[in-house]
Amino acid sequence: MRAKTITVGILRALGVIVAIFLFCVFIYMIQSVIVYIAIAAVISLIGRPIVWFLKHRLRIPNKLAVIMVLLLVSAIIVGIIALFIPIIVQQSENLGQIDFDAFKTDLNELNIQIKDYLGIEQIDIIQGLQQTSFVRNFDLKVIPNFMNHIFGGLGTALIGIFSIIFISFFLLKDSKLMLNSILVFANRGDEARFKRVFEKIKALLSRYFVGLTLQIFVLFVLYSSLLMIYDVDNPIAIAFICAFLNIVPYLGPLVAGILMMLFVISSNLGADFSTVILPKLAYVMTGYGIAQLIDNFINQPLIFGKSVKSHPLEIFLAILIAGLLFNVIGMIVAIPVYTALKVIAKEAFSEYKIVKNLTKDL
Repeated sequence: MRAKTITVGILRALGVIVAIFLFCVFIYMIQSVIVYIAIAAVISLIGRPIVWFLKHRLRIPNKLAVIMVLLLVSAIIVGIIALFIPIIVQQSENLGQIDFDAFKTDLNELNIQIKDYLGIEQIDIIQGLQQTSFVRNFDLKVIPNFMNHIFGGLGTALIGIFSIIFISFFLLKDSKLMLNSILVFANRGDEARFKRVFEKIKALLSRYFVGLTLQIFVLFVLYSSLLMIYDVDNPIAIAFICAFLNIVPYLGPLVAGILMMLFVISSNLGADFSTVILPKLAYVMTGYGIAQLIDNFINQPLIFGKSVKSHPLEIFLAILIAGLLFNVIGMIVAIPVYTALKVIAKEAFSEYKIVKNLTKDL
């Protein structure tokens, strides 16, 4: 009897391991669907206050309010695509008209001017580019392969956009749909606790994502105004890219600043370095620094501090740890995940002192 019990236990353990393995494989295979649901959930959290306003303030029926919000989201997506398509078409046409000899001359001239201005003789842009592994190993076959990937990705993107909007419609239409899906995993008698946790997380994350959207919009306005003032090519598209990069805490603004420097230089390639490029670069980067100060001392405290009710040091440590563990993706999802964990900890482990201290403002 004892041997039979041990055998049954071993078989059960093996069954559990196999089931977990198959579940992980299944999750990996449907990861794109999980991404669609996650994006739709974010859209529903952002659109939730707008739907509430349309329903309760303007007395618009629920379905019509949801459709209006989704039309707004679709218009934003179409606007972004319409913003970049002319630029891509223009740049593709320009690629066929590039005078590489003139481009090389401009680079050489810029190289000489930088060396003269800084008083050094070790900079050689052309030689540096030629020595890079990308240039030495460049294969012209990459271009048609890249175009095939672009068109293949376009079809996938269209399917993804349709799926996200479709899922978002039902999440916005029925505010209890997500809650009912989560309550399936609750034990009998724990439904009330699950509901409290879910509603608290939903309220906090809704405020966070609305604030994050507002942050990106404010930075977009500041960046686009700055680039227009100093006559940088394609200011709207560049401003959108640089503003959107701020979704990655700490690292995003640094990358956006480098990109903005490169765009300013490329827009003035061929001009005199000391009298045109350097002053314009200094003005643009000063304006960029002021925009970042506004974001760091006004936008972020309002968004990250008040919306998720966490101390700035908590947020910094959460982002740092998530970045070390999961790289850029971890930095992006650090604040929402940390907020959800705090709410869960307050409900499940409120008797511990550390939990009380961390969740006293929730």
